Amino acid sequence: MLSIENLNAAYGGLKALTDVSVTVGEGQFVTIVGPNGAGKSTLFKSISGTVTPVSGRIAWMGQDLLSIPPARRPLLGIAHVPEGRQVFKELSVLENLEMGAQSERALADWDRNLEQMFSLFPILKQRSGQLAGTLSGGEQQMVAIARGMMSSPRLIMLDEPSMGLAPKITDMIFERIDEIHASTDVAILLVEQRVAEALSSCNYGYVLQTGRIALEGPPQQLMEDEHVRAIYLGM
Repeated sequence: MLSIENLNAAYGGLKALTDVSVTVGEGQFVTIVGPNGAGKSTLFKSISGTVTPVSGRIAWMGQDLLSIPPARRPLLGIAHVPEGRQVFKELSVLENLEMGAQSERALADWDRNLEQMFSLFPILKQRSGQLAGTLSGGEQQMVAIARGMMSSPRLIMLDEPSMGLAPKITDMIFERIDEIHASTDVAILLVEQRVAEALSSCNYGYVLQTGRIALEGPPQQLMEDEHVRAIYLGM
C-alpha cells in the first residue's frame, strides 16, 4: 500500500531523515517510535507533501506519490491527523467533521462514517454544535481523529496523539485507535513517544533515532530488545 524507500529530507541544510525505508500493508497497523527530534513528524510531512524530500521514493498503491500535488494526496485515501490536533477552533464539532469529508467517496459514506464516529466518540455527538476551540485537549484530539476518518481513508496517519494529554485520556485515545484497527479495514501509521502504548497493538514497529531507522520488527521483538527496554521503557 505505502512504500517508502531510502527517503532523505532536510530543513535549512540540516538533515532530518537519512535513508529511511518504511512499509505499510493493506489494513496494517504500523508504529514508528522515537524521541523528540528523531524525524517522525518530518516523515509524515513528506508523505502528505508539506515537506519535499531531497531524495528517495514514496509509492502509494503503486503510484509515485511525490509526483502528485499535496492538495490531491488526501483524495487518494491518505488522512493526516497532525501533531497538536490543529482543529478548526472557530467551527463547530460537526463543521470540523464536514471539513474532513471533501472527496466523492467521503460524501457518499457520510452517514455511515458519522454514525461510526459518534459511536466511537459519543461526547462528539453530544457536543456536535459546540465550537471546537472550547473543547478540552482530549476532546479536540477526538475531533481530529474523527475528522480524519470522515474522509473515508485507506490510510490514517496519527502524529503524536498523546501529546499534551493526561494519562487517563491518553489511554482512552489509544483504546479508540485499537477499535478503529479492529473494526475497519483502514491502515494505521502511528508516530508516538509513548513506546509501550504505541507498540502494544501494532502489527509492526520501527524505532527512529536522529533521522535513521535504528530497529524494526514485530512489536514483541522490539519490546524485548535491550536497547528499547533500557532507553524507552526504563527497564
